[in-house]
Amino acid sequence: MKRIIRAAAVFASLTAVVLAGAPAAHAAPKKSFKVAYTVYIGFMPFAYMKTSGIMKKWADKYGIEVEVIQANDYVGSINQFIAGEIDAVGVASMDGLTMPAAGGVDTSILLITDYSDGNDIVVSKTAKDVKELAGQDVYLLQYSVSHYLLNRGLQLAGIDDPTAAKTVNISDAEISAAFISQDEMKHAVSWKPLTEDMLKVKGATNLFDSSKIPGEIMDVFIGNTQNLKDNPDFAKAVVGAWYEALGILKAGGAPAEEMRAVMTSAMGTDAGGLQAQLDTTHFFYTAPEALAFLTSADNAKIWDNIRTFCFQQGLFGQGATSVDTIGIEVADGTVLGDKANIKMRVNASFTKDAVDGKL
Repeated sequence: MKRIIRAAAVFASLTAVVLAGAPAAHAAPKKSFKVAYTVYIGFMPFAYMKTSGIMKKWADKYGIEVEVIQANDYVGSINQFIAGEIDAVGVASMDGLTMPAAGGVDTSILLITDYSDGNDIVVSKTAKDVKELAGQDVYLLQYSVSHYLLNRGLQLAGIDDPTAAKTVNISDAEISAAFISQDEMKHAVSWKPLTEDMLKVKGATNLFDSSKIPGEIMDVFIGNTQNLKDNPDFAKAVVGAWYEALGILKAGGAPAEEMRAVMTSAMGTDAGGLQAQLDTTHFFYTAPEALAFLTSADNAKIWDNIRTFCFQQGLFGQGATSVDTIGIEVADGTVLGDKANIKMRVNASFTKDAVDGKL
């Protein structure tokens, strides 16, 4: 998964897609749905949900069909969602805000799968403290969760200027090899499994990682708000299937080993590689745990940090005049930003249904 936020040029093209492909308001209930994910540890239970028949079982319960699609292109899958070609897609929460929501699609989070708990890392060959990065070139995928992680690391070190470190854009396909082979490349930010080899470089240090900002780099499935209102059974089926699958993974034993094998194969890794990523990913294995996170006061604070970063980096588009341009409604109904322009909603109702045994 390319955990990337797109801005400027992509924003302009997406707006056109939104206008062309947004679902009609109050459309007739559907019977066939598509949910897409890309290869990233937080989404891989969906591979098992498909192959095991768990997703089909839950879809059958509601008299619908749900096609689970493993997409090859992360940004492409979001574009398909924006165009109305798929009904739900797995994204990093920031990407949901800066792509469909900022592009005009009223977007709702229907499921939170996990948050990064050490998967994302600031690495340096020479520095021993984040403060030392001020004024230095730091290589990363700009406007991505890596960029956000660097920004938060500097903030927590007492440096509030988002331009204190000089970010140098580099693709995720190049960053690991470049860090290893180029002596002049001293500082970088990336994610597992790329960082595993980067940290083996002589003198390399983990300066800051996502375990220091728990919950902030979260992965979610989003849907068009009106589509979910018209078709709540789709969301209920997805959420129900998720918690059944995660229950298997949590319980251990032969069924969990089968699930791990499916996830390992789908990711193109081995058992050790899978475990290394599981160790630094905080999965929401149960609905009560997810509901507590989504409805906590910290959730609003997290979204405030996210929207502030996105606005500072120009990710709300050229027409955005303040951080409040886009409204974000958190689970308790509190709105951050413009109440007349709510485009991102944290919908915990389906998770609460799971907690209450109402799915």
